[in-house]
Amino acid sequence: MGKILILEDEDSVNRGISFSLEKAGHTVCSCESIREAKAQVLSFQPEIMICDINLQDGSGLDFIAWFKKLRDAYIICLTALNQEMDQVLGYEAGADDYITKPFSLSVLLLKIEAYLKRNAKEADKELILSETICVNQKGMRMTISGEEVSLSKNEWKLLLLFLDHPRQILSKTQILEHVFDTEGGFVDENTLAVNIRRLREKIEAQPAKPVYIKNIRGLGYVWDKDVQRAAEDRQSEGKIF
Repeated sequence: MGKILILEDEDSVNRGISFSLEKAGHTVCSCESIREAKAQVLSFQPEIMICDINLQDGSGLDFIAWFKKLRDAYIICLTALNQEMDQVLGYEAGADDYITKPFSLSVLLLKIEAYLKRNAKEADKELILSETICVNQKGMRMTISGEEVSLSKNEWKLLLLFLDHPRQILSKTQILEHVFDTEGGFVDENTLAVNIRRLREKIEAQPAKPVYIKNIRGLGYVWDKDVQRAAEDRQSEGKIF
């Protein structure tokens, strides 16, 4: 079953979708405004979002573009319009699918079930960091002792960079270039140190004595543990340096 965020400001439509999804066993977070949805995204961490394009407090397309920078989720657009350009704009904003109102709730459910089945086959994306820490790269989800841990966009980018290069020392310059947007502006090393500290606080049992992310004085940082894939062991894939 999936975690689904609904952003639809038409009350009857919102309630109908929510009822059908909850009846099917999904966990639903229902929102009627962009402001409300933005307040829920990080805490709820949806893997699927159903989003109306025309909203009273702004553009659903703008919200989708904002959302995509935070989470890699499956997005279905809802709209009363049926023009090719509207669909193109939706896909360009980051949507994965499109439904034109009025629509069948059965069709919507089938689309969601099809996605979840495809997603379930991506078990090889899950990484085992320890007996208690698991990371699902595709769903951008991390659990510690079964409890989901929320990470910011930069914390995710930092973690995934380390996991792609376990036991490899990464210089501060390399990390800054690949994790932070340094084009057109200077990002100082203190920004990196702050993000490293915050990530350690979420994954290390003793952040002051880290066992995962270690500082190599004068050189940079290293993920000092092996990374195991849940489905099968793989050779290191495509170094970026």
